[in-house]
Amino acid sequence: MATGTYWSATRAPRYSLLFALPLLLVYESLARALSGDEGIRNGADVLLKSLFVVLGGRQGLTVFAVILLGTGLVLVVRDWRANGAPVGRYFAGMLAESVAYALLFGTVTGLLTGLLLNGPLGLVIMLQDRLMPLPTQIMVSLGAGIYEEILFRVIIVSALAKLAGSGFGWRPWVAGVFATLVGALIFSAFHYIGPLGDTLDIGSFVFRMVAGVLLSGLFLMRGFGIAAWTHALYDVFLALRGF
Repeated sequence: MATGTYWSATRAPRYSLLFALPLLLVYESLARALSGDEGIRNGADVLLKSLFVVLGGRQGLTVFAVILLGTGLVLVVRDWRANGAPVGRYFAGMLAESVAYALLFGTVTGLLTGLLLNGPLGLVIMLQDRLMPLPTQIMVSLGAGIYEEILFRVIIVSALAKLAGSGFGWRPWVAGVFATLVGALIFSAFHYIGPLGDTLDIGSFVFRMVAGVLLSGLFLMRGFGIAAWTHALYDVFLALRGF
């Protein structure tokens, strides 16, 4: 594996989006099997699809699926034609990366949170609602990886960076810092909204904000696919740890 080629190539759509596709398919399959159309799903999934349902009723879900999969397909095909077929072994490297990042994620985020709060906080453990059975928690965790990364990194952080750069005329690095910090603030606040939202606590809020910053950095440096799998695997490991 040529290291330079691997690190640059795997950020491209033909790798990143294809790598994320199984995560989407497994989540949607589990969500349908465990919860049906009206059951528990990841909050970001519900929010994104609700916008389309409001505009188009039940047909809005079809429109959402066409836009999501169609956009991904166009990006993959365009990249594939321009740069050639993906190298199969690169996907194994991407999976190994995601597992490693997921295993380290909680410790690094907890330590940074402790430094910010000026307290002896080593590892902050964010346990999900234990009223949900383990299969449902795993399903929701996979949905967090795919849909929260789409909503908060691909849409919100990108839109904030565009606004700061084109709208405010800020330099790219300033726009990037602004988008990352504000996006992380929104990402953290999202977890305390709705009937399944957590009880607001300064420690967990800062932890999630730091997590949002780190995930944005991972998204920018390693692409959507690895960021999505890292997020999903971290949440899955956390769910398994609680049982």
